[in-house]
Amino acid sequence: MKDKDYLKDILEIKSIMNKSSRFISLSGLSGILAGIYALAGAIAANYIISNYQIADSPVSVIPISYLEYILISIALLVLALSVISAFILSSKKAKKSGEKLWDATSKRLLINFSIPLFTGGAFSIILYQFGLIGLIAPTTLIFYGLACVNASKYTLGDIRYLGVLNILIGLISTQFIGYGLYFWGFGFGVLHIIYGIVLYNKYDKK
Repeated sequence: MKDKDYLKDILEIKSIMNKSSRFISLSGLSGILAGIYALAGAIAANYIISNYQIADSPVSVIPISYLEYILISIALLVLALSVISAFILSSKKAKKSGEKLWDATSKRLLINFSIPLFTGGAFSIILYQFGLIGLIAPTTLIFYGLACVNASKYTLGDIRYLGVLNILIGLISTQFIGYGLYFWGFGFGVLHIIYGIVLYNKYDKK
């Protein structure tokens, strides 16, 4: 009987230590919403690219420079909506479970997530500078995947699988230049929705 009590105490201590060292208030719903935003953005971008030129005419409806700005604006809008949704839903989850949203653990998570993410963003700007636009989608997928893997040490371990899959999709998409938007939509859209559903069923329903 005493052995069972000791084992129970050890498991409780382990659980407390795990909670204190990992940010566990990530919301599965925010992952689903991020995926929906990304899919909507990819569909909108594909529609704009496909229709910016009048049929049977060499004249563009939208100048190519404006087209690039529109696509960048769509990407930034998707990012902003995803971040805002994640903040609001994670705040609610943290409040419900009696935890702090901003503490030493969440700071470590943010730092370890941001370093690969901003590095990938900077590298994407360099690719754009040299006209290597076809490599931007693979680059964002790969560096986002690295960010997820790097951050998984400080949050729910499930995010590691999302990261690894995005890295693989990014590497595969380098062999299909010109189809990057489809890979981008699958990685940031479909995978995020699946990840969000798994996360919601595994943690949020408890």
